[in-house]
Amino acid sequence: MSAPAPTLAAECGLVRLEHHALVGSTMDEAHRLAQAGAEAGTLVLADAQDGGRGRGGRQWASEPGAGIWMTLIERPRDQRALDVLALRTGLALADALQPFCDGRITLKWPNDLFVGAGKLAGILIEARWRESLPEWVAIGVGVNRRVPTAVPGAASVREDIARDALLRAMLPAMRGAAALVGSLTAAECAQWAERDLAYGREITEPRAGRAMGIDAAGALRIVEPRGAIYAARSGSLVFAGEAT
Repeated sequence: MSAPAPTLAAECGLVRLEHHALVGSTMDEAHRLAQAGAEAGTLVLADAQDGGRGRGGRQWASEPGAGIWMTLIERPRDQRALDVLALRTGLALADALQPFCDGRITLKWPNDLFVGAGKLAGILIEARWRESLPEWVAIGVGVNRRVPTAVPGAASVREDIARDALLRAMLPAMRGAAALVGSLTAAECAQWAERDLAYGREITEPRAGRAMGIDAAGALRIVEPRGAIYAARSGSLVFAGEAT
């Protein structure tokens, strides 16, 4: 693939853009840069990864030119905002990417974007702390530009969309989400509800029951079989009958 346009960083509100043809993991490279003092608004972008990962150490297919593989460094100070950053980023990316998809984008708690039954994108948030405050956060995002050969059931944006065009839509939205403070607002919770892939569906993880949306702190509300409501703050959502 060609390198990003020389003006892309400025157009997207970045302070620095590191582009690699191949990298082990944009997440690992971002942590290395942040440890060395990289400013908020630094982006690591790769044409391909040979060690990309998602939540729980799951491998992410990162074929050359097949997607957008990137990690954005931010330096937030608000713990409540950090707790909901994956959800805020998902909301921002769903709106940013919607014009480039033929179907409606839905959100699967806590960090996935879908079109129909296929996964379009994933988000991975990793923070590093100094004493009781976050020193930086790495916001990793992978978006399929074409359906991966290893995951034929996945979704993608339309294949005629240039990478730079996607980045011009995504990056300002991501930076805006990272700049917000506090828990989710009522408007954000309503926006999530409009795109919620899981609402009303039976699930087995993170706890058996029926998914009933999220709360302002980003927890997944689950109605258990006996009627009690459980707020799941971590874990992965698995639908009933779905392989883990």
